[in-house]
This record gives sequence, structure tokens and C-alpha cells, in this order.
Amino acid sequence: MIRSLRTAALGMGAQQLQLDVIANNLANVNTTGFKRSSVEFQDVLYETIVSGAGEGGPGQEKPSEIQVGHGNRAVSTFRTFAQGAVEQTENPLDLAIDGDGFFQVLRPDGSYAYSRDGSFRISSDGYIVSASGLRLGSEISLPAETGSVNISQDGIVSVLLSGEIEPSEIGQLELAKFVNPAGLLAIGGNLYEETVASGPPSLGFPSDEGFGVTLQGFLEKSNVDVVQEMINMIVAQRAYEINSKAVKSADEMLAVANNIRR
Repeated sequence: MIRSLRTAALGMGAQQLQLDVIANNLANVNTTGFKRSSVEFQDVLYETIVSGAGEGGPGQEKPSEIQVGHGNRAVSTFRTFAQGAVEQTENPLDLAIDGDGFFQVLRPDGSYAYSRDGSFRISSDGYIVSASGLRLGSEISLPAETGSVNISQDGIVSVLLSGEIEPSEIGQLELAKFVNPAGLLAIGGNLYEETVASGPPSLGFPSDEGFGVTLQGFLEKSNVDVVQEMINMIVAQRAYEINSKAVKSADEMLAVANNIRR
């Protein structure tokens, strides 16, 4: 009976964690470049009450054992990097990646972080920066006399200077990709950082083999499916309820056992 109480309690904790992750997905349904997460569970250690080995006489073998599990545990949160919907914004510094790859942004400590959020701006010194002020890793600086900016699908940045007719190329965006993007560590601010699980980044330009293309004037939206998250939330709620009923049933059975001699 005590085992069932602990097992059901583990089940309730697992569903609480599931609901926490679902709530975060729903909270970020409008976050640019957000990728939904899901919790992956495993069953835990089993207790073998009766072994099948050596049972019966000669030529007779018990086909199965009696084992009782001890619940489940969360082993990871898996982030799905499926492409989100692309929305037109008409802002020339808004960029979406159609396909694989991440924008690189330079952090104050000199290290790089990676993002699918392409809502860029121009800093006071002419650099292309993220909404939080981090420089785009390509460190492209726009001249002060820039009239308009054009970014092609292969990441080439061209500007039309005041008083000129022909645009001038000033650089090319560089993207990063990972063998296992799900292994990246989310650090907030729509940013990820490299981990041992993700592997080191491979660098390349948009339209290169294995890399996506850049779309100017578009932003990639969150890949959260609200309907699916609502279904997952209902499933988690029902699983939590049924585990709580298991706790109640085990408690009632223990009460009956305690009162046998009365």
C-alpha cells in the first residue's frame, strides 16, 4: 500500500511538470521564433517479487515474472524546432529563416548566442542589433548616409546611399546550424547557447547546402499549436486527477487494514 501511495505521488508530480511546460508553451504562443517543448518521461526501477527463473520442474519454465514498478520520472524536456509560420511585417530589418539555421548574436562577454528571432534594428553606431541590443554576429555596419537596405535570400546586405542610383554590397549574413539543435540550452530572450549535447556550430551562408534562406520583411512566429496544447493540458489534468484518486484509494485500503481488529 505504501508503494502505491509513493507511485501515485510521483505520477502527480509528473503531471504538474507537464502542465508547467504546457503553460510556458501557451504563454509564448506569440513570441517570435519560439519553439515548443514537451516533457519526456521514463518508468523507474522495478521490484521483482517473483522471478521466472527456476520455476517448475524439468522442461517447464515460467514465461513471465511478477514485477511492480515505482512510478515515473522526467528525463528531459525536448524542444521541437519545426518551422513556425512566417508572417509579413514590411519592416526591412525583419528577417525570417526559411529552413535550417540560426542567427548569431554577440553577447557582452564576447561569446555567441543563437536565435531564430529575426526582429533586428539599427544601433546608434550603425550596427544591426537584436531587439535587446545584441549585435548580429556578422557585425555589419550601415553607413550613416544609408537610404534603404536590401537583404537577399542568400544573406547579401546591400544599401542604397543617399544621392546614388546603384546599391552597394556591404556584407553577407552568416548562419549557424547544429547536429542536434534540441540539445541547445535556452537562456531566455529568444536565445540559445551551445552545449555538449548540441555539438559545435557549423557556419555557412543562407542558401548554402543544408541552410535555409533569409526572407526580408518577414518574421517566423511561434510553432506552438494552441489546440494541441489544450488537448495536452486536458490529458495532464485527467492524469493528475486519476493519480490523486489512486492516493485516496490506497489511503482508504490502509484505513481498512488498520481497523481489522477493532
